[in-house]
Formats: sequence, C-alpha cells, structure tokens
Amino acid sequence: MKKLFALIILVLFFVTSSTSTGVFAAGKKKKGGGITEEQMTSMTTTLTRLTKKIYARGLFSPQDTEALVDIKMSLDSAMLMAPDPTFAPLYYNLGVIYEKRKMTDDAVECFQTILENFGDTALGPKARNELTKMGVTIKLPTLPGDSAGEAAPME
Repeated sequence: MKKLFALIILVLFFVTSSTSTGVFAAGKKKKGGGITEEQMTSMTTTLTRLTKKIYARGLFSPQDTEALVDIKMSLDSAMLMAPDPTFAPLYYNLGVIYEKRKMTDDAVECFQTILENFGDTALGPKARNELTKMGVTIKLPTLPGDSAGEAAPME
C-alpha cells in the first residue's frame, strides 16, 4: 500500500511539474515555423528595447548585439519552415535597427524578406520605402514565367 501511495505521489508530482514547465501548458502554442507565442513576445520586447536604445543614442552592449543576432537567426530558421505574417513586424524592426547601426547588408536582407514574403501586408510598402531611401535597387519576387525581377527605386 505504501508503494502504491508513493507511486501516486510521484505521478502527481510529475504531472504538476510538467504542467508548470510547459509540457502541457496551453500558452506554449507554436506559431508558424515553430516559434512559440512566448518567444514572439520576448523577441518583440527585445526589439522594442533595442529600438529605444537606437533613438536614445545609447550604445549596444555585446549582449544587445547577441540578442539581435539571435532574433535574426530564429526568424530566418522559422521562415524556412513556414512564413508567418506575424514575422513581418519583427523583420521590419530588425531592418530599422540594422539600418540605424549602419549594417546595410543586414537591413536590406530584412526589408527584402518582407517584400518577398509579406509584400501584401501593411509593411510591404514601408519596407520598399526603406530600401528606396537607402538607394537599393529593389528586387521584386519573381513568379514562374516572369521575365522581370527588378524595379527601379521609387522617386
């Protein structure tokens, strides 16, 4: 009887600890590409903090730069699995931060990702405008059978 009681306690402990760590938690729903809502919130919060640093002319610490790189890598990995329109604001904010830090290639990549995958969202024209301000020839996504793939910068 003591062994049965101990087994029940052990099972209850496991279920309780699993629920609190997220194994059974409902709030851990995965977004497109395998990013959880908690991760999306964390990335958004970090990008907001870094954007404030940019506008306050604050210096980035090595941890800030690492966080920026981690977010970009997470988004790029998730995009390989399944593009999700909720990624567009994150890519846009990343692009703005990269642009302000004079990391032009990374900024272009972020804005181009928006045009290629989320061009029909509200951020499509904004990304196009940012690329135009940077003097970048905009590469439009091509569909099979299209001969054009570039557009001149808007004036």
